[in-house]
Parts: sequence; C-alpha cells; structure tokens
Amino acid sequence: MNKPTVLILGANGRFGAAAVQAFAAAGWRVLAQVRRAAVRPLPRGAETVEIALADTAALTARAAGARAVVYAVNPLYTRWDAEALPLFRLGMDVAQRMGAAFMLPGNVYNFGDGMPARLTPDTPEQPTTTKGRQRCAMEAELQARTAHGLHGVVIRAGDFYGAGSGSWIDQAIVKDIAKGKLVYPGPLDVPHAWAYLPDLARAFVAVAASAPQGFTRLHFAGHTFTGRELLSHIESAAAGLGLRPATGWRHGAMPWGLIRAIGTVYPLWRELARMSYLWRVPHALDGAALQAITGALPGTAPPAALRQTLIDLGHGVHAAAASAAAA
Repeated sequence: MNKPTVLILGANGRFGAAAVQAFAAAGWRVLAQVRRAAVRPLPRGAETVEIALADTAALTARAAGARAVVYAVNPLYTRWDAEALPLFRLGMDVAQRMGAAFMLPGNVYNFGDGMPARLTPDTPEQPTTTKGRQRCAMEAELQARTAHGLHGVVIRAGDFYGAGSGSWIDQAIVKDIAKGKLVYPGPLDVPHAWAYLPDLARAFVAVAASAPQGFTRLHFAGHTFTGRELLSHIESAAAGLGLRPATGWRHGAMPWGLIRAIGTVYPLWRELARMSYLWRVPHALDGAALQAITGALPGTAPPAALRQTLIDLGHGVHAAAASAAAA
C-alpha cells in the first residue's frame, strides 16, 4: 500500500520541523520544503524539497499526489505587513493545484484584547491589532477558496513551546535560568494558552488522516497555565535536571514600559508591545471540536513537556545524560 504524502511548507521552522517528525513517525511520506538546506537531520521517510514557494509550478509538480499541505511558513515578525498574505496565497495556490487539503496553524490574535476566557471555534473574531486583522484575513481567504474546491483546515493553538528555540520560553522566561532567575511576561494569576509543538504536530497528523472536506476551524486545547503554575512546572523540571539554584529561584517581570519606549525606534519591540495584552487577558482554547474528529489524542504531561523543552534548549543536558545512563 502506498504511503499518503504530505507537503510541509517551511519545514526548517520549529513547527515545520515538528510536523515533519510527527508525519514521518505516523508512516507518511513527507516532503519537507525549505528555502535553504535543511537545518535538522530529516527522519526516515522524509525528503528535502529545495524549491522556492514562489515557484508554484515546480513545487506542485514535485509534490503531485500529496494528500495534505501543512503551511508552516512564518515570516519575520517585523515583515508580516509585506509578506504574510502574499506567502500565504502562494501556499494555497500549491494546495489548490494539487487538490490537497491545506492546513494552517492558527493563533489567538483573531480575538483581540476583549476575548472571553474560553475560546471555541465559534467565538466571534474581534481583532484589536494589525496582526490580528492579518490573521483574520488569512483565514477568511482560506474559507473563501473552499467555494472553488480547496479544502481548508485551521487548527488554532496557544503560544508554541518545545522543539527548539524561538519562543517566549527561551527568549524571556528561562533566558537566565543558569543564573537562577525566571522572568514571566504578565501577572502570575492570569491563565495563558500554550501548545507543546510535538503534541500539536500529532494533532495535525490525526486531522489530515481524517481527509477533511470544505472548511474546518478547530482549536487545540494544549496546556493552559497561570504564570505561577508555569514557573512552578519549570522549577520542578529544572530541579530534575540538576539546575536548582543553591540560593533559591528569583522571579522577574517584563519591563513593558521600557519595551514600549524602545519600540518607537526598534520595530521588533514595537510589535511585541502591541501584543502584550495576551499576557493580561485570561484565555484558554476549547478542544472539543478537534476531539470529535480525532478522538482522544495522546498528549504530553506538562512536567515531561517542560523537562524536554529545557533539554532541547541545552539546559541540564549533562544531568539528563547522567540520569539516563544510570537508569
């Protein structure tokens, strides 16, 4: 029996790489599209495709017969205005030409700073930022294309973590973990939605296997932590890796006032400041609609997910290796 084929656009990114691993582990033939040579070794069953997204004809020919296209392309945060929609349209073009389902990892930007505490696929979208409006526009275009034969799936998730660097976890929260300091970007009592990337990638595999039709919007529940809960999980995971500071943990906060001030001249900090409401407004994702399609999916418990996240970031690697050798 022939393996089903998936084309993953942007396979060098964190979510793209996690999707490559998950689909390959599930027995799919994986075509990993990258702009440059793959930065990680590919698993068995995966092939590198070094064809630019803009070359839709060549990419379509190379991936002919693919059942699904996973859109893991993510422009630099400061380049969304210029690149987000044009790149997204190219990805949809590729999927539509092949008759493949087009799968997009969504986020909570669509709901704005007045979002309710529990978000379902039917929650009204009321974006209050430019990036939120851009995400809404992407999903609206995907839904509109279903009238012309494209099958589209949005799986919305919280903040990514795990599977390498490039998230709030490593860039802020555990940046100074070696010094015994953790920094949390918001109030410690506010629930915040997170998605452990290996788990999210497995959800994409399960939905792709269901052969989705038309347009489907789903939410991935992931993990919801208050700041206090997340820091507690990180401290426990760090202790298990031999990282507990002798004098105890210190906690810090993000200097949002300074970030806003510097953002007047530094575009990245300006963009971060605009999205800071996400740390002040409580939110969680309701995954019931996803589970109705896939059934109960195995998930990684928070302690194990955060432990592996720290190891992947290079924290406590020697302690982990010693522990594994002794087991």
